[in-house]
Amino acid sequence: MPPVAKHFLILGPAEGLGKIIQRFPQKDWEDTPFPQGIELFCQPGGWQLSKERKQPTFFVVVLTDIDSERHYCSCLTFYEAEINLQGTKEIEGEEESGLIPPAEVFAPKSLVLVSRLDYPEIFRACLGLIYTVYVDSLNVSLETLIANLCSCLVPASGGSQKLFSLGAGDRQLIQTPLHDSLPVTGTSVALLFQQLGIQNVLSLFCAVLTENKVLFHSASFQRLSDACRALESLMFPLKYSYPYIPILPAQLLEVLSSPTPFIIGVHSVFRNDIHELLDVIIADLDGGTIKIPECIHLSQLPEPLLHQTQMALSLVLHPDLETADYAFPPPRTALSHSKMLDKEVRAIFLRLFAQLFQGYRSCLQLIRIHAEPVIHFHKAAFLGQRGLIENDFLTKVLNGMAFAGFVSERGPPFRVCDLFDELVAFEVERIKAEEGNPPKMIKHVRELAEQLLKNENPNPHIAFQKVPRPTEGSHLRVHILPFPRINECRVQELLQEGLARSQGAPSATRGDKKCVVPAGPPVVSIMEKGSTVFNSAQRLEVVRNCISFIFENKFLETEKTLPAALRALKGKAARHCLTQELGLHVKQNRAILDHQQFDYVVRMMNCALQVHKILKLYDHVLENGILLLKG
Repeated sequence: MPPVAKHFLILGPAEGLGKIIQRFPQKDWEDTPFPQGIELFCQPGGWQLSKERKQPTFFVVVLTDIDSERHYCSCLTFYEAEINLQGTKEIEGEEESGLIPPAEVFAPKSLVLVSRLDYPEIFRACLGLIYTVYVDSLNVSLETLIANLCSCLVPASGGSQKLFSLGAGDRQLIQTPLHDSLPVTGTSVALLFQQLGIQNVLSLFCAVLTENKVLFHSASFQRLSDACRALESLMFPLKYSYPYIPILPAQLLEVLSSPTPFIIGVHSVFRNDIHELLDVIIADLDGGTIKIPECIHLSQLPEPLLHQTQMALSLVLHPDLETADYAFPPPRTALSHSKMLDKEVRAIFLRLFAQLFQGYRSCLQLIRIHAEPVIHFHKAAFLGQRGLIENDFLTKVLNGMAFAGFVSERGPPFRVCDLFDELVAFEVERIKAEEGNPPKMIKHVRELAEQLLKNENPNPHIAFQKVPRPTEGSHLRVHILPFPRINECRVQELLQEGLARSQGAPSATRGDKKCVVPAGPPVVSIMEKGSTVFNSAQRLEVVRNCISFIFENKFLETEKTLPAALRALKGKAARHCLTQELGLHVKQNRAILDHQQFDYVVRMMNCALQVHKILKLYDHVLENGILLLKG
């Protein structure tokens, strides 16, 4: 069982920078390296002095080590008076009185808890308790609190719970989720939709799935952490594999020029610096807007899934919308509990992924199972059978690193299953049947939401907490002694005693059982016939317009329509349209093309020829596969 805190740190300013004043334990754990550069992240805006007393602040920073393991660093920052306690400081024009003058400058000091676990509210309570004992001068040893914090072991996953105390009259409860694979979000997803709205969040969702750069900015560090957590959790069952930095320090802003995709958060004081970025989608959490640069073509969810998702989100987030125009609307009911609302939104995205990936297991090919499984996914076959071979969004998703990890992790036929496996195997037909029936759809969403809520809080009847809080206004006291230096030898002794007691206790192991993964329904087309005809007509019109712009020397319009025209050429009808339009322009206009026109035409022809070659190869492979099956 891992400890709640791998490290407890005390940090303060030193020559304009931060430094670690004390750390416990003083040696690294064998299985966890000490995170480097933590001084930068505890004060993302820099270690700056203040002329006024500020409220203590709390936020969680996420650091990723060289092995791609995450360290959750919870920071509680308060301000200490910068004064001479001996009363020997000379004041201009006055004689020394021996009295301690009131403080005029305050320096930040941070209490930091480093953990491999993600329990932000538990960490907030623990750090808040240590600060309360200090600021209110409670008769409790700080050494005892720190040792108990670092020696408290967390039970295994599977819904286990543990009641513990740091020794200051507190009573705290840790509950592990039922399944480690399901994200734990609290209320962060609901908060993100409240801040940005449905359409903006869907745009960010599509951006991260198609490997674009996403940058949040806010005046609150904790809101940045919550937004990044929420956006990443919406990707489930996919996992984000690019740089993930919810709070980026000022000294590392050059990371925003990285060529790789990322999810990053920065403080709003740097808004003038980030607006110069040309290839980054910027979300303003406080203003509720997002900015998509003109050079980025953001692929959207395929229809009818996009419309269905928007409608489902509207019904969940705005339940009174349907009856808003009624002359006699039904009585208003209380809004959903924020945690339940959070899980209802996540349930909608779970249903979305179940529809997107329906039948994915029939396109898996197990090449090797020992020593490690090697699994191949037939992307062309999946897109073709789904009727989405020309869909830009799903093609990018299947070619991304997140889907490669999905195939590697969920491809094996014998493993631990979770809610997504059950949904994609047994519930897709039910989801389709509920398309035109909002009450049934909402009922299913709430059923899934209850399972997600139970995963985070499997024993709600015993979820009680009792943690002393500091006296109101305690940070405004005129004379508060500096945070004392901790007796390192005493902490080490108490820590060893605590670990010895914990290791002797029986471990609550609830290992998840492996089973055969259900295959689910076969791959079927997601597109309706009517929408397919409409989309085909749109694509042909795009190709015609692009060619007309080329021959009319309207290069600005050509640049705008060319990406869409190149995507449209994945269809056979669009390629046929290209040859017809070029033939017509050859007859009508015998003038020689200039270099720019020639380049545009060649790009379109190359694209059409490449797609044609790939499709012929796919047909050949498919024919051989059918012959092998018959043989």
